[in-house]
Amino acid sequence: MRERKKIKTREAIRAATYALVEEQGYDATTIDRIAERAEVSPSTVFRYFPTKEDIVLTDGYDARIAEEIRRRPAGEPWPDTVRHALRRAARLGVEEDPRTTRLRTRLMVQVPAVRSRMTRSMSGTGRALCRAIGERTGHDPDGLEVRVHAMALVGALVETSLYWAEHGHRDDFTVLLDRALDVLEHGLPGENR
Repeated sequence: MRERKKIKTREAIRAATYALVEEQGYDATTIDRIAERAEVSPSTVFRYFPTKEDIVLTDGYDARIAEEIRRRPAGEPWPDTVRHALRRAARLGVEEDPRTTRLRTRLMVQVPAVRSRMTRSMSGTGRALCRAIGERTGHDPDGLEVRVHAMALVGALVETSLYWAEHGHRDDFTVLLDRALDVLEHGLPGENR
């Protein structure tokens, strides 16, 4: 029961933030206004989210990606596992709440504080991926190669999200993600080898 209340409070804070940002813009959206709209105290907002940027950026996709990697068949080629896990998590994010997903990516492009915080928070995503990659492949999750691979995947997700927003969310996000993964797997198109 307590955990459900925490989830409900967290979601109320996020919903209030997104609504206020859409109504009045990011800079005019204060923690006090968010708290008022979510019917909680400002200290409660800070207990759940250390910064306003964290409210915008916090999601459950890290856990979804790791879980998708763990679910894949053991004998599946690693590039197929990665592609499936990232596409599934991305598709769920875009399909579950397309309006919020578009707002979040637009803020990542337009608001320097959000983009800066996103860059810092990606290390947590990278660590979660390292653990999942280590479990799936048997490699040391703290090994250089795993860390580089994980952060390359995180970079692909970030840059795909930014590109998608910069281009007005016109393209299918999963198609863009496939293009990014193709570059990681095969190099630049037309590149001599």
